[in-house]
Amino acid sequence: MKAIHYILGVAICSMAACTDWDDHYDGELAEGGSMTLWEQMQQRPELSDFCEVLEHTKLFRMHKKTNASYAEILNSGQSFTVMAPVNGTFDKQAYIDQTATDKGDSIVEKFFVLNHIARSANSVTSAEKNILMMNNKRASLSLDGINNVKIKENNLHAKNGILHIVSEKLPYYYNLYEQMTDREEFKAIGDFIRSYDRDEFDENNSVQNGTVDGVPVYIDSVIIERNDFLNNVLRAKLTSEDSTYWMVAPKAEGWRKAYDEACSYFNYSSKEEKRDSLQRLYATYALLFDGIYSMTTQAAPNDSLCSLTYTQSEPQYSVFHKPFEPGGILSTATATTSSNGILYETEEWPFTPLQTYFRELEIEGEYTSYIIKAEKCTYTSRQLDADSISNGAYLDIEPSSNTANWSVTFRLSSTLSARYDVCAIILPRSITDPNAEKYTSCQFKAEVGYIDANGNKKTFNCGNKKFHNDPVRVDTVVLAEDFEFPVCNRYDTANDDITLKLTCQMTASEGKKYTRPIYIDCIYLRPKTKE
Repeated sequence: MKAIHYILGVAICSMAACTDWDDHYDGELAEGGSMTLWEQMQQRPELSDFCEVLEHTKLFRMHKKTNASYAEILNSGQSFTVMAPVNGTFDKQAYIDQTATDKGDSIVEKFFVLNHIARSANSVTSAEKNILMMNNKRASLSLDGINNVKIKENNLHAKNGILHIVSEKLPYYYNLYEQMTDREEFKAIGDFIRSYDRDEFDENNSVQNGTVDGVPVYIDSVIIERNDFLNNVLRAKLTSEDSTYWMVAPKAEGWRKAYDEACSYFNYSSKEEKRDSLQRLYATYALLFDGIYSMTTQAAPNDSLCSLTYTQSEPQYSVFHKPFEPGGILSTATATTSSNGILYETEEWPFTPLQTYFRELEIEGEYTSYIIKAEKCTYTSRQLDADSISNGAYLDIEPSSNTANWSVTFRLSSTLSARYDVCAIILPRSITDPNAEKYTSCQFKAEVGYIDANGNKKTFNCGNKKFHNDPVRVDTVVLAEDFEFPVCNRYDTANDDITLKLTCQMTASEGKKYTRPIYIDCIYLRPKTKE
């Protein structure tokens, strides 16, 4: 970082004389023209307003305002293409007034000045071309104009680039990230997303020019802007101008209502130091993760939309059928074109918790990593391909002796602070034994381990009932109906405090009435809405 700050003092303040900087960016300069772009624009009275804004707008580097104006930059040896709007087509004074503050200057730079300048020389030809503006926006350049704006005069060559005079200022197209972070109606979403912005120094693509006191000095230090929430959590590159997404988002009141509801599902115990931050993170994630769709992966978006989180292992989630038809998630949405896709604005969050984040939870019995304790038994994962057996496998629990009452404790993961029916799906012995008619059901008890709002470990004995499975069919045994977990255990897969314990409960005299071995297909938590 010392090297980065050093270059701000060395290179930028003397940009016109910095040949290494120029050599890095020049490429092929336009042939012809004895004046720089700046000198050429000053000779054109109809561009005086644009020139005044350029004189007042300073270059920002790494979010810091420098002393170099864009008048100086366009008078340097670097190569540019400038699309200069004529007088009277924008509010010159408003832009100049904005540049008086650092924040205002950065806004004018990004949304106006850099929206009219491209790196290197780009001539207008009969063939349409796609060019990259200096604010990273793509623009279509042709004889008909640029981004639907007519060109009054084109291909005016200067010794450091090409000038095109356009009939009005070029439109600025927000990308989806900017829609969220810059528009007032999405402020709550945008403030959260922006809090994850960070800058990353790209040493490999930065231009080094020796060292000072052993510290590298960079002619041009390349900074990559990243957003950890978008990139790493949502896995959606909403800042990328080369991607195409659809996104659905509710406006302020609809977001507040949905967010308050989501927060009730993500309550953490008072012992969790980061409970407020975790609640905010996961409630926001819950509302957004099914609302973003990559258009490169949609087979028929009018028929069904698959969100970025869609997986073939859970085909019942993250896919939304007939999105534009009545009742569909986009049926009442207003489409707003973005530079990298379409934002569908809604008044209300168009999903329900059961469609998105409040999901069924299945712990396959054969996944023995979820077993945290087993007593008086052996257990084995077994494969069996049958329509009635989920995932084609099950857990075989055998008592260690003919009279042993075994117990097995399973870890429950990803539970929300919500109500569930806690169930065990038990398979009949007939799946492996043709003489299964002689077998009866297993008799067992169940106990749910959970954490209360104060972070204390608690247990629920499921009414102290003795449960029995149907011995001749696949049976879903409800162990705890409408059981409410007071706190969220979302994404904490290593928490051994949220559990289900099954215990065989037989006396010696019941040996002929019940059987001790048991086949467990899965542990199943069925979500129950708060209504």
